[in-house]
Amino acid sequence: MRVVIFCHSLVSDWNHGNAHFLRGVCSELVARGHSLVVCEPRDAWSRVNLLAEHGDAALAAFAGAYPELRSRLYDEATLDLEEALDGADLVLVHEWSSHALVRRIGLHRRTHRDYRLLFHDTHHRSVTDAAGMARYDLSDYDGVLAFGNVIRDLYRDRGWARQAWTWHEAADVRRFHPIEGLAREGDLVWIGNWGDDEREAELGEFLLEPVRQLGLKARIHGVRYPAHALERLQRAGIEYGGWLPNHEAPRVFGHHAVTVHVPRRPYARALPGIPTIRMFEALACGIPLVSAPWDDAEGLFHPGRDYLVAQDGRAMKRHLRALLADPEARRELSANGRRTVLGRHTCSHRVDELLGILAELQPAARASPSIA
Repeated sequence: MRVVIFCHSLVSDWNHGNAHFLRGVCSELVARGHSLVVCEPRDAWSRVNLLAEHGDAALAAFAGAYPELRSRLYDEATLDLEEALDGADLVLVHEWSSHALVRRIGLHRRTHRDYRLLFHDTHHRSVTDAAGMARYDLSDYDGVLAFGNVIRDLYRDRGWARQAWTWHEAADVRRFHPIEGLAREGDLVWIGNWGDDEREAELGEFLLEPVRQLGLKARIHGVRYPAHALERLQRAGIEYGGWLPNHEAPRVFGHHAVTVHVPRRPYARALPGIPTIRMFEALACGIPLVSAPWDDAEGLFHPGRDYLVAQDGRAMKRHLRALLADPEARRELSANGRRTVLGRHTCSHRVDELLGILAELQPAARASPSIA
């Protein structure tokens, strides 16, 4: 099967969490023998910021970590869709693509019926920017892959798409797994971006204050931390490590005893059932995790067994203190979480689900052996 993907960026994960899941899915497709073309805009802001801050060395590091993956850069004004989509069996278009490009690809599909066309939504804009999402013309798309039931149902209920399926993110367990024998360098690590006003209060309550009050040796990695955020980290005694290439996260997790999950407010309040991809990745790496409140409405995990839940800052402090004092409790929690990820939430599972969706769309008489 020939798969063509249009995304914001494959090579840059600078403030771009969708790249994590995309890389895992692409690696799985390649490992199964499928042909893959990934197209990303030359001026994508994630790529532009990565190059501005870290230069070509960051792109070289990606190529070294993912030798099987590469992308084609395009300029939207000169993009030749006939060439890009030639021979495609499946085309995935991510929702960070421009309205104009989404429409152009739909119009191409209108006159080229020999491939399946799916829109991929991995953001909260269906709730926080409904007007902007409604402007996407998906009339010629076969449907939408939404990373949660709530978002899937919005597409169906609002008539934005012909069909919609839930397609959760997952861990790339080829790269996200425990690394044995690493010396402990700290108590707690958190990998995530500041998130502007979407979780500043939550980060204070569930991360900064518990670390400060317990006197933990802690480290934070991420980007877009304004000056006042860096000052708050300093007051809490937290080391700021800046941007971390995502493929290095397993090793960083391995040097620390625990981590936390602090969802952004739109997900915690309006979009239940959708964790950040960092949660899948952390559990896959076997690091014990304590989460701020979120509603696992879709039963992805086993709260209290795969990870602990802190309803407020006091509970977070209590859980962290108990875990750090009890190595056996940490081992049990990490083993449970990793078992659940391996059983249900790997990129291999998601590719299986994708092929199942294609089988639904492909009439039996026309199904090709590669996607049957």
